[in-house]
Amino acid sequence: MSLRKPTKVLPNMAEADIAIVRIAPESSFKNKAYDALKEAILKMDIYSTPEPVMLDERALSERLGVSRTPIREAIAMLEQDGFVKTVPRRGIMVVRRTKSEIVDMIRAWAALESMAARLITATARKKDITALRDFFKDFSKDRLPQDHVEEYSRANIAFHQALISLSESPVLVDLTNDLLLHVRGYRQLTIGRKDRTATSLPEHLGMIEALEARDTDLAEKRARDHTLGLAAYVEAHGQELF
Repeated sequence: MSLRKPTKVLPNMAEADIAIVRIAPESSFKNKAYDALKEAILKMDIYSTPEPVMLDERALSERLGVSRTPIREAIAMLEQDGFVKTVPRRGIMVVRRTKSEIVDMIRAWAALESMAARLITATARKKDITALRDFFKDFSKDRLPQDHVEEYSRANIAFHQALISLSESPVLVDLTNDLLLHVRGYRQLTIGRKDRTATSLPEHLGMIEALEARDTDLAEKRARDHTLGLAAYVEAHGQELF
């Protein structure tokens, strides 16, 4: 006669001792406030004036419809990330970088965007590459960018963001997002200079031509050289931009 082994009774969910920490409602408010404030800061043009951009805690609380506690917590997170700085007796200031820091950031963007160009030549659809020309369809020798600086500046920024997006690399997108606020600000400042505007459009079209030809090395080089040209310009003329 064989003996049956006793059946092992497994604890159900109600009986098991699972270390679950209750989610605090204020935690989600903090994270939502952080995301909303970071997105708003990234859209700011903080280099268009020499005056610092200040944030008001009370106004932010009213605009976001939450108490000031999650706003303070979100601001603390943004300060850790280097986006804002609390200045005694003045308030919360959006951080602007020094000229040397900006040059380093632009060089980093050049490296990231040139890698994006390599990826685009390998994986992007032909129609998506061709669509990059739409950013500049309203400009020509009869309608020069330098005569429509504000409009061209918007097209310029959108084009560079589209290049990163077209790489379909989440890592590149995340890395450039942290640089976007500052690199975009200096692109906007410099694009109004005629010596920059005159060369910008031909360089952009040259980048698109290399991408359309699936010439990986040339596309990478043109993307890198274009942005390194901005870095060199800021390094040489940064003090004149305000």
